[in-house]
Amino acid sequence: MLAKIISTLLPVFLITGCGTLYGRFRTPDIRGLNTLNMELFVPMLVFAVLADREAPLQEYATLALAAAVIVLGSGVLLWPLTKALRLNPRTFLPAMMFNNTGNMGIPLLVLAFGEAALPAAVVLFVIEMLLHFSVGLYMLNPRTPPWRVLRMPIVLASLAGLGVNLLGISLPAWLLEALNMLGGVAIPLMLFALGVRMLDIDFGDWRTGLLGAVACPASGLILAWPLVMLLELQGLQAASLWVFAALPPAVLNYLLAEQYRQEPHKVASLVLIGNLGSLVIMPVVLALVFANVAGVAP
Repeated sequence: MLAKIISTLLPVFLITGCGTLYGRFRTPDIRGLNTLNMELFVPMLVFAVLADREAPLQEYATLALAAAVIVLGSGVLLWPLTKALRLNPRTFLPAMMFNNTGNMGIPLLVLAFGEAALPAAVVLFVIEMLLHFSVGLYMLNPRTPPWRVLRMPIVLASLAGLGVNLLGISLPAWLLEALNMLGGVAIPLMLFALGVRMLDIDFGDWRTGLLGAVACPASGLILAWPLVMLLELQGLQAASLWVFAALPPAVLNYLLAEQYRQEPHKVASLVLIGNLGSLVIMPVVLALVFANVAGVAP
């Protein structure tokens, strides 16, 4: 089991480390790379996975519901904490709710459970992104128009992919191959970009960051436990939800906080220390998943 955990996490942190090392000696246009990834490669990945007729998406509706409950429920669960510690909820709560499903979650799930986990990983990613760019933006700026989310390439790709799948449309093999090749760029580029971004954020407000490193996965796991039982999730879907629940804050929280001038230095600490904390948390979660979830043991 230890070898499986190491083989799962090592590629994630090696590619992230390559990004950090490269960014240390060069100054890559990481904003441009992220834009390209989010507007082309990730939408292609999402569309290719969702449009694949071999992926029975109807079976993932319960998983999608559970993911939405974890995202939104984390904010509700941690709201009293912000009041007790006099934290700004617009600064603290989004980072706790919207986790690193893209940069870390998708690669981690695929490495841990194989290509069979990719549809579940994409469903979790789509749910997190939809909520981040609707509820999350509203939390940062209540004047954000709701229709803005419909202009996102990821949303358009998700709707198109769902339509193709549910209508039973068969895409040509050559087209799916091209889409899969483009989408295949997304996962390593996510990890590489995460590594480069680590150089842009500091350890200021480290106490808040340390609190978030514990509160983010703890709130997700507390909610995942009853959801797995109540919704009767099993096998790969249960395992995917446990990993999703334990993920650290998304790097996107920092970018949006910077854009909306919502205490970006504090959010930076939440993101950086939270992702560093995953070095300790994720091996423990994976060990528990491999030991207790039927059908995913190494």
